Amino acid sequence: MSQATLGDDEELFGEAANEMREDVESSLADAWAALPDADDIWETDADNVLGVLNGLNSSLEAGDAEDNLRDAKKWFTMGQRADAFDDADDLEAEIEDLEEAITDISEAGEQVSELTSTIPALRGSLQDTGPAETDDEEADAADEDEDENENEE
Repeated sequence: MSQATLGDDEELFGEAANEMREDVESSLADAWAALPDADDIWETDADNVLGVLNGLNSSLEAGDAEDNLRDAKKWFTMGQRADAFDDADDLEAEIEDLEEAITDISEAGEQVSELTSTIPALRGSLQDTGPAETDDEEADAADEDEDENENEE
């Protein structure tokens, strides 16, 4: 092999390494952009708790972020194994931060889903429980109302 070929191979490897890093960075940026906006999970227009929970559950979707993270990790791993990155600590830290954010969103979504199914059942249970009014209690309440009305006159 001639010297010129070795030099060309080094240059090509350097270009490939730069492109690989750009691919990782691009996938990470796309993943961050695919996460829900902080205001979307904080603000609500719902009239009741179930509406709030349903809206929150809808906004707690990682969506394409997981796919973009997978792409970033794939190219990062390839670049690391090829020793293509001079310094990849920043990429590795960002991948970890993104994984943590996606995990937090997923766990919050599971908790909200549980509450979404629990709250209506709890409401029904509370509406159906408690002491039942007897005919005597209803009569006593009516007598009290009559007495109050007479006293006002």
